[in-house]
Amino acid sequence: MTGREEPLPDPAPSQPRRFILAALMCTMLLAAMDTTIVSTAIPQIVGDLGGFAYFSWVFSIYLLAQTVTIPLYGKLADLIGRKPVLVAGTLVFLVGSAASAASWNMVSLIAFRGLQGIGAGSIMATVTTLAGDLYPVRERGVIQGWLSSVWGIAAIAGPVLGGAFADYASWRWIFLINLPIGLVALLLIGVFLHERFERRQPQIDYAGSGLLLLAVGLVIVGLLEGGQSWPWRSWASLTVFGAAALALGLTVRAERRAAEPVMPGWVWRDRLLGGCNVAMIGMGLTMMAPLTFLPTFSQAVQGLDAIGAGLVLACMSIGWPVASALSPRAYMRIGFRDTALAGALLIVGAILAFGMLASPASVSATVLTQIALGAGFGLLSTPLLVGEQSVVGWDRRGVVTGANMFSRYLGQSVGAAVVGAIFNATLATRLATAPAQAGGAPAPRFDTVLEALRAPGTDPVVQSWLRESIDLATRHAFAAMLVPAVAIVVVLLVIPRRFPTLPEPHETTLAPEEARAAADAVR
Repeated sequence: MTGREEPLPDPAPSQPRRFILAALMCTMLLAAMDTTIVSTAIPQIVGDLGGFAYFSWVFSIYLLAQTVTIPLYGKLADLIGRKPVLVAGTLVFLVGSAASAASWNMVSLIAFRGLQGIGAGSIMATVTTLAGDLYPVRERGVIQGWLSSVWGIAAIAGPVLGGAFADYASWRWIFLINLPIGLVALLLIGVFLHERFERRQPQIDYAGSGLLLLAVGLVIVGLLEGGQSWPWRSWASLTVFGAAALALGLTVRAERRAAEPVMPGWVWRDRLLGGCNVAMIGMGLTMMAPLTFLPTFSQAVQGLDAIGAGLVLACMSIGWPVASALSPRAYMRIGFRDTALAGALLIVGAILAFGMLASPASVSATVLTQIALGAGFGLLSTPLLVGEQSVVGWDRRGVVTGANMFSRYLGQSVGAAVVGAIFNATLATRLATAPAQAGGAPAPRFDTVLEALRAPGTDPVVQSWLRESIDLATRHAFAAMLVPAVAIVVVLLVIPRRFPTLPEPHETTLAPEEARAAADAVR
């Protein structure tokens, strides 16, 4: 195989990688903490700005903008370099943060949150790609563990800071706090990160990018709003998903003709890469049951306060980075596929264990299931990401990383709609068939149920019935996640067991199938 020196960021001693890692962790913290810190201040935001009917879009628009832009940033990182894409995205995020802090009504806040999401897409795609550039395969799992630990910090610090700002200062500080963190990250990146490669004239795939954004955007909007703003079986849903299908077909057509497609077909046609991406969609689906309903379960069923419920959820974020950091020992010994398979089996086991907990479940037992679930996610996600990055060269690593993360967030978007529908359907059925002594139970609306549980005048029999209903609804949501969890196991059994990595520090411009054949020939 012929090769040329891979255009990595300069790894010379004059560029201490620990400072770059600190910069990457700071930028990752911006995106990781933004959702958790905002959620605790929503009552104060609504009280100040109004627009209660639209507040869910404060979260939805951020997720939408972040998800649909990740593939575009991944491609741009391959065309013009990681550093300019990361710096530009971080600046966009900080501008969006400052503008969000200055919002004058709910509509303006939603618009500026969308701007934040556009910047977050760059952070999520580029930080992970840079970690693949800077560190060899043996060390990437440890670095992914450090980056994953940021999410654990965010899960704990976000709600605490958000509540403190809302109670003792102003909700606007939840956005302003991003500015000093982002400026420190930009300073470290500017001083210590130096890329050395010959930039080529980018051929931007405008048609493919626009159609991909439109297709995925319509899918996510349909999933987020279906069952909320309009019924699933309605002309609105049919129109949105029909338009998404049409846009997706046009996207495939445009990508086949593009010189530099933003989402190349080989990312999905290749059995190894495509299988890994499908597994990440399944992981995104599986994550949403605990992320969405575990805090409510802890408060309504187990009687914890908001901080305690947040700490139970944070246990998943403890197991994740620890498993990610330990995964190199496994994948260097048994391979990427088998390590990920072990993680998938651990996820299945953790979901089954949660479903078999006695009712009401003890807090300690719940914590153990969530630590195991987080460890499973760490063992699944890190080997697949590092493995995918290792089978392609530098000029394809951004696209591969972007496709990996795009798949995960797409799965989360679908999972949020699925578990929400299952939870609400179970709760509605229980309330509709309440026994005679619980005849005064509120209508089957989630917010009304929580109010009834907290109200001091609610009959104890009714409260007990509502706790049992929320317990059952949560268990059904977790049980539904067994389907994608088992599907992940099946997909991993189908993909190749061996990930033939390219020799470092060289790269190839061959397609994945040719690259792996060439790598085998070298060995």
